[in-house]
Amino acid sequence: MKTILIIEDEAQTRNIFLKCLEFEGFCAVGASDGSTGVALALRHTPDLVVCDIMMPDMDGYSVLSALRKTRQTALIPLIFLTAKVTMADLRRGMELGADDYLTKPCTVEQFLAAINSRLHRQEQLTALYSNGQGGQSQTPAHLDSGFTSLSERGGGELAQAFCNAGEASIFPADPRLASVFRYIETHYRRPISLSDVAQEAGYSPAYLTNLVQSHTGRTVKQWIIERRMAEAKTLLATTTQSVRRIAEASGYSDAGYFTRQFRQFHGVSPQVWRRQSVAEITD
Repeated sequence: MKTILIIEDEAQTRNIFLKCLEFEGFCAVGASDGSTGVALALRHTPDLVVCDIMMPDMDGYSVLSALRKTRQTALIPLIFLTAKVTMADLRRGMELGADDYLTKPCTVEQFLAAINSRLHRQEQLTALYSNGQGGQSQTPAHLDSGFTSLSERGGGELAQAFCNAGEASIFPADPRLASVFRYIETHYRRPISLSDVAQEAGYSPAYLTNLVQSHTGRTVKQWIIERRMAEAKTLLATTTQSVRRIAEASGYSDAGYFTRQFRQFHGVSPQVWRRQSVAEITD
């Protein structure tokens, strides 16, 4: 049975959350202030903490700092509960190690969804490190069997050069973002949104946006485009397929939009890039 600690000074809100958790089969522990919450965290070592930010004696940031400084509680996921969140609040929470934010008032469904998402992510990370993988992502084969490759038409050296270049993932190895990049890698060929990625990763869209930006200097959308462009370059260099077919295989239903975005990204059209890349490798 998972143990959830709720630190909330509003008695009515705290009691509603505790009853919901108990009904769902969790062991629910409540604290009416930050100091008591830290003490209960040390006593029970909960699987997750939900903590209000604005509290009279010890605010949520102080609670989080105290938990992160103690070995016993340093790795416990924490979700902040707040009536209003600004960009500054998000960044401060992220710097301290918060895992997500819930905005009050929230529905019971939203509350339970946030709890279950974080617990699921924690289980995934635990399994990942138990297997010694350390968050390294794997890059699947880029070429679809339906494409005619240049290697099949006598361009073996060219195809091999690009296959070797594509062996390493374009994504940075960051354990906190592993699920984000894994989702993009799996779904970039179809329409995906920030909300889709956030739901899979177990973060709120606002928190995920700041997390990815602070860790990589890019947005989720930019990483999606980056992955699609990497696929497009591989297909342009290693197949003889039309730009329209390559656009579709890279996640673009509109070949014109693909061409415009490719030009913005690389400074030249897909056709020109293909001619230049082939010339560089065969020279």
